Amino acid sequence: MAAETTDLDHMREQARRWLDDDPDPASRDELLAVLDRLPASAPELADRFAGPLTFGTAGLRGPLRAGPNGMNLAVVTRAAAGLVGWLAAEGGEGPLVIGYDARHGSRAFAERTAQVATGAGRPALLLPRPLPTPVLAYAVRHLGAVAGVMVTASHNPPQDNGYKVYLGAQLGGTLGAGAQIVPPADAGIEAAIRAVGSLAQLPLGPAGQVLGDDLVAAYVEQAAGVVAPDAPRDLKVAYTPLHGVGAAVLTAAFARAGFPVPGVVPDQAEPDPDFPTVSFPNPEEPGAVDRLVALADRTGADLAIANDPDADRCAVAVRDGAAGWRMLRGDEVGVLLADHLMRRGVDGLYATTIVSSSLLRAMCAARGLPYDETLTGFKWIVRGGGGRQPLVFGYEEALGYCVAPEQVRDKDGITAALTVAELAAGLKTQGRTLTDRLDELAAEFGVHHTDQLSVRVDDLRVIADAMARIRASTPTALLGTPVTETQDLLPASDVVILRTAAARVVIRPSGTEPKLKAYLEVVEPVADGDVPAARTRAQAAVAELRAEIALALGL
Repeated sequence: MAAETTDLDHMREQARRWLDDDPDPASRDELLAVLDRLPASAPELADRFAGPLTFGTAGLRGPLRAGPNGMNLAVVTRAAAGLVGWLAAEGGEGPLVIGYDARHGSRAFAERTAQVATGAGRPALLLPRPLPTPVLAYAVRHLGAVAGVMVTASHNPPQDNGYKVYLGAQLGGTLGAGAQIVPPADAGIEAAIRAVGSLAQLPLGPAGQVLGDDLVAAYVEQAAGVVAPDAPRDLKVAYTPLHGVGAAVLTAAFARAGFPVPGVVPDQAEPDPDFPTVSFPNPEEPGAVDRLVALADRTGADLAIANDPDADRCAVAVRDGAAGWRMLRGDEVGVLLADHLMRRGVDGLYATTIVSSSLLRAMCAARGLPYDETLTGFKWIVRGGGGRQPLVFGYEEALGYCVAPEQVRDKDGITAALTVAELAAGLKTQGRTLTDRLDELAAEFGVHHTDQLSVRVDDLRVIADAMARIRASTPTALLGTPVTETQDLLPASDVVILRTAAARVVIRPSGTEPKLKAYLEVVEPVADGDVPAARTRAQAAVAELRAEIALALGL
């Protein structure tokens, strides 16, 4: 009992110190309400003070709530102060450009970041309204900014928000100009954040210069330019931004490129931070694109496209015969885009990640093009090859594609959608579809069937235990075939890779969500041109592989 009393006293003291320095009256009231409910609220209070949100290579991301282990004005103010201080210490010159989406708190967090920057004597440029993440990434390069901040939680649940940091050319270098930060910048910024003193003593200036629509128009113009001038444009597209910020920019880009303006799912067209029509605002989640498919079917669309809420990802659904519509996997869209660019004669480096399909590697080898495989995340993809060849395309299986790295050095769901539309329109003139092109690639390179075992957890110890289990009892065979190679990427990355002659498994915790993911791939040769039979065999093998890996992980 005495120990419990001591713990409660310690938590109360932590909370009161936080309250004394919290600049947001609403957050203070929220935390006082938690204190008023002690001792019943002790577990909640302990969670809020379990530790500060860690500033990693994805910046900050967490639930909107008071306390150091949440996204709130105090945490954002401290993060902004640390970032601005680090930029000054590194000798970075020039403005900080700041974008934000339509989530709860995003605009306030963006404006506070601008106030911290101007208070420290650094110009701050604020995007004119809630806009896609690719517009911010573009702005960093276009405006010659020292760095950029995007306030977004991408496709996380409605109760979350986040804070991404991009560097300009001066501190990011040629490959990292307009890209998300990588080590050691993340550790340097984290140390600067920890060194920030009392927020009450932090000078705040005005909320920066609000940029005009000319920036958005410049992005749209550049985005539309990814489509070849003489490419066919006859294509009917159904589209959803999933209550996010993509609709106005994507439809403007389609119109500027000469395509018919896509039809937009009416009740998902406007930004809404509560995402009322989906259980989870991620186009990969079951049911998320049901309204999109219904619109595509009702309007006779050739193609259905979805962005995630900050429009840096692009999902594509196609008609699939009697089965109706099906969502293409990220790997399928990735190799379709790569193949399309190769056929257009785009020479340079093609890159993907260790968790994506190995088909891109096979395509590059057969066609004599440079290839690189990186750790997961576009911060690594855009630095692929170490600059030995210019990057011309990069993708990751989680619906992220970079088709114009000289414009946006990050994934971009707008330009990806335009390039998919260009490919689909060209095939349409020949009476063919995206699935026909996928069958051609399978006939040439074999069926590369990919899938995931993805487990969302409430307790992160489940993930740690599963990773420990697979390391302690690594399978020696998969699908009845010996494991020929095992790679453990610790300490650089918490990843285990298993390979056989015809299969590959990559196991890792998600970097942005409480999930454990196993990425599965089986390569099945096509015999006598019978692609459907090879697909059936590959699907069955991946289902069996999923069960084996689940057992090995103890899930």
